[in-house]
Amino acid sequence: MDGWCARDIPDQSGRTAVVTGANSGLGYVTARELARRGARVVLGCRDATRGKAAEERVRAEAPGADVLFAPLDLADLASVRAFAESLPADRVDLLVNNAGVMALPERRTVDGFEMQFGTNHLGHFALTGLLLERLREAGQGARVVSVSSNLHVLGTVDPRDPNMEHRYRRWTAYGRSKSANLLFVHELSRRLAAEGSPVLAAAAHPGYAATNLQTAGARMDERAWLERLFQSLNRVAATSADAGAVPMLYAATAPGVRPDDFFGPGRRGPSRAWRAPWTRDDRASAGLWSASQRMTGVRYVWR
Repeated sequence: MDGWCARDIPDQSGRTAVVTGANSGLGYVTARELARRGARVVLGCRDATRGKAAEERVRAEAPGADVLFAPLDLADLASVRAFAESLPADRVDLLVNNAGVMALPERRTVDGFEMQFGTNHLGHFALTGLLLERLREAGQGARVVSVSSNLHVLGTVDPRDPNMEHRYRRWTAYGRSKSANLLFVHELSRRLAAEGSPVLAAAAHPGYAATNLQTAGARMDERAWLERLFQSLNRVAATSADAGAVPMLYAATAPGVRPDDFFGPGRRGPSRAWRAPWTRDDRASAGLWSASQRMTGVRYVWR
């Protein structure tokens, strides 16, 4: 892994990649770099104007890129289903579950779930399940990569109150949603192995990368001082989105990635990252899986 960077991405010609939240930040960089290496990339974005602008920007920065915007709102399960049904691909070689929200004031998704849990976990759980057969069609080399965070250590999912209806705390909610991402990858890896599938599931985190994720919650709260603080921290303490995307790109394309791996930025390139023990708890991951199927109505079909 020493020194691995975006230039080391293997040739992706003939492969189809889906990247959620691809209009900015880590998702945009991930989509652009995959397109540069020859992948056909579908940009799943909530905002059509920003999504189409991102599509044009990728084409400008990666001449000859095969890239397409498609509307996807992970906080609306009907939108997730529509995206999957209209996806113009018989197979999906790579699904990067990147889109997310962080530390928002209390909000609910269209379907009534706590916004961070609903967007960061449930939306991606549903999308992966709806695309599973197309991932199987891709066969050897197909991967699902979920983007978590170091801040998963702030808490794990409470099975008695997954939507934090009892007491909402924005940073705890964020940490729980990021633990849910890792529990999802853990359980998905177990189930794929049980059916003998070549599809590989792994996770990554960007470290502290400068994106618009940090300022969104403060902006929604109309706390200008906090928004300015995060903007200042991004300038002086954060890495770039280009650097933050490297662990994601490694998990998505590098040889030697194992099921249920978790990568983050290291001193000399991406490296396997520490994760809280609860994110590898079989009972917790199975319980979250069952609850997620019930809440989303998406049931994975195993062979």
